[in-house]
Amino acid sequence: MRASGPLLPDERRRLIAERLLEQGSVSVSALEAEFLISSMTARRDLDELERQGIARRTHGGAVLPGFSGHEDSFAHRLDVAAGAKERLAAAAVQLVEPGEAVFVDSSTTGYFAARKIVHENVKCTIVTNSVPVMQLVAETEAPQVDLVGIGGSLRRLTRSFVGPLALAGIEAHFADLALFSVKRVSEDGYLTDPDALESEIKRAMIRRARRSVLLVDGSKFDRPALSVVVRCDDVTIALAADVARAALDRLVSAGIDARSV
Repeated sequence: MRASGPLLPDERRRLIAERLLEQGSVSVSALEAEFLISSMTARRDLDELERQGIARRTHGGAVLPGFSGHEDSFAHRLDVAAGAKERLAAAAVQLVEPGEAVFVDSSTTGYFAARKIVHENVKCTIVTNSVPVMQLVAETEAPQVDLVGIGGSLRRLTRSFVGPLALAGIEAHFADLALFSVKRVSEDGYLTDPDALESEIKRAMIRRARRSVLLVDGSKFDRPALSVVVRCDDVTIALAADVARAALDRLVSAGIDARSV
């Protein structure tokens, strides 16, 4: 239902908050049409609602906080399943050929893989949107590891760059290998993540790489997160640590070369 007449910003934001509660999400284009405002005004309203803790911004709109499922900070996730991530990193490094270009996403598992590459001084070029990976390469003596850092809008929760500039940066490159992880693997064969902006970066990396490697531990097989990254059969290899046999069979059935590590 379209609001009648111009509204004061506070009243308009109150109505937008009501739409969020009713629908779970809103889009910038829908707000433009309903309230007869510009896209810039709609985005400012959503930014203000996010500041107030009422909304969580996504690409092209907003969702209710928590609607996409719980997502912990990078620092918190770094210590979760650390043993499994170490094994995944060791297996991933074995797939890197000397001189290759390697996409590394903003996941903590990706960070473990990058750390292994740097510590072993594997001759390669890392292309990443992850601030911790950039810092790792910059601060460690590994002369054979080159770095291409992808910039954009900083997402503090994951300490990564996302948005149009980051996406354009990924799409300006090709890589031999993409090392990435996701929040969940759905029962019907989709890889999913809580944030739409993170998902589009991962998706671009997979599509721009000759080979893509999913790094996954046993915690990833649960209810799906909000945003689809790709289908399982879009991935070349899955390295799995502490994953139950039934879950591993699910990856194989989806068409992935799944390997337990």
